[in-house]
Amino acid sequence: MTPAIISPEIQAAYDRFPASLRNGAMVLRALIYETAKGIEEIDAPTECLRWGQPSYITPIGSTLRIGIPKSGGFALYAHCQTTIISQFSQVFGADYNIEGNRAVTFQSIDDIQPKKLRLMIEHALTYKRKRK
Repeated sequence: MTPAIISPEIQAAYDRFPASLRNGAMVLRALIYETAKGIEEIDAPTECLRWGQPSYITPIGSTLRIGIPKSGGFALYAHCQTTIISQFSQVFGADYNIEGNRAVTFQSIDDIQPKKLRLMIEHALTYKRKRK
């Protein structure tokens, strides 16, 4: 179960999404929490605001943000100086709209494809983990 949004500031950030995009943003939020549950080294991501956008970080990960790109729709952003988006794009680039090395963008909830996107989310949430 996805935790309730506790912070009024984070709730306000989601409330600023147009109604037609808010559900998609909330699906991404839920997918981040669901993915984190399956990662042994972490409990749940910390939810905060970065650049005015709902953001999710773990002690062994890199920040994921949910926002609205200039091109429209809604997006899941990763830090542009990581390989998170580029590696995801190498595998699933044909299945998604990728914005450079910083975002995967969506026009509707149907574009999310949770099984595939979970791989990117897990990569982000564990980005700093020491690999064996």
